Amino acid sequence: MPAALSAVLCAALLLMVSMGVRQSTGLFISPINTSTGLGVVSLSFALAIGQFMWGAVQPVAGAVADRWGPGRVLAIGLLVLAAGCALTPFMDSRFGMTVTLGVLAAAGSGAGSFSVLIGAVSRRLDNAQRGQAAGIINAGGSLGQFVFAPLAQKLITTVGWMGAMYAMAVAALAALPLARALRAREPHPQHADSATDGGVRRAIADAMRDRSYLLLHAGFFTCGFHIAFLITHLPGEVGLCGLPAEVASGALALIGLSNIFGSLFAGWATGRWRSKVILFWMYASRAVLVLVYLASPRTDLTFYLFAIGLGVTWLATVPPTAGVVGKLFGTRYLATLFGLTLLSHQTGGFFGAWLGGLALEHSGSYQWMWYADAALAAAAALVNLPIREAPVVRTAPATA
Repeated sequence: MPAALSAVLCAALLLMVSMGVRQSTGLFISPINTSTGLGVVSLSFALAIGQFMWGAVQPVAGAVADRWGPGRVLAIGLLVLAAGCALTPFMDSRFGMTVTLGVLAAAGSGAGSFSVLIGAVSRRLDNAQRGQAAGIINAGGSLGQFVFAPLAQKLITTVGWMGAMYAMAVAALAALPLARALRAREPHPQHADSATDGGVRRAIADAMRDRSYLLLHAGFFTCGFHIAFLITHLPGEVGLCGLPAEVASGALALIGLSNIFGSLFAGWATGRWRSKVILFWMYASRAVLVLVYLASPRTDLTFYLFAIGLGVTWLATVPPTAGVVGKLFGTRYLATLFGLTLLSHQTGGFFGAWLGGLALEHSGSYQWMWYADAALAAAAALVNLPIREAPVVRTAPATA
């Protein structure tokens, strides 16, 4: 058990870096726009591509990790993340920003994120421990947001956005020993328990025929829309309200701080209550919070309280979502199947980031995006209720 705990903590620290860097990118929109004149829509599009790329790489990275182990995948992800950050200051076009922030940084962060990390650790634990482990790993990602958001804002103010980007690259490189530590502790994939046979293609085919798995995708799509919209455009919303940029970085930090506790609670709760019920209340609370925000005066206190409320469920949806996937299909291909769920999450993230920029350009505000966000959160709450959490019973392959 000490070795398993050590692996969980290494995974949490690695996610702290990869998510901390990724969740701070919205703070760079305004300074990059001022420096390059590319426009909010162009930069929002680049980050929207990044949202999708972060999700698209996860099932691929998960499949590679399921086949050859997570250590190399995590190391390559950190190197690509560092390259994306380090090259961004050299770009002055929409295409260049899309390549560095939208492809390289996002793909690198995705390869060092939830699907690979949770999949790697889950093989070492039994069902009762996986939820808590996922909560601890998730809390690491939230701690990253708490640490990196104010740090990035401070660096932008003191050394400029280019210097801040270089610092993000250094942070990614500094996390490489964590990937090596996980590689040293990883069990060979053949020793992992398996709920499926016939290989990863058969596992994916089985999952895509399962109604509960598809409903889980639908709810997670909305989660991605919500998070990407806020990560990308909360600094812009704060600016429209005439408040200083420090309010935005402070709000993002509070989201991360609150989600440390939310993630740990979600991991604990996943082992005690049905995951679909936990997800229902998380998504429903988001819809209520957005509506309360829209009815409130736009002050720094409003943003801070809004951030704390959102932070409780921010990434806390990950442990119960991964828990449902594990209950349905086991852990042999968890990194792959949960990676596909994260792809749905980030498809929603693409639309949340991109449509937010279009809304600002065409209407001068984010008002209709807030209403769309609340409606989608309410829908996500409802689609989780019919989910079945019992393991899938597979029929034996036909024989000649």
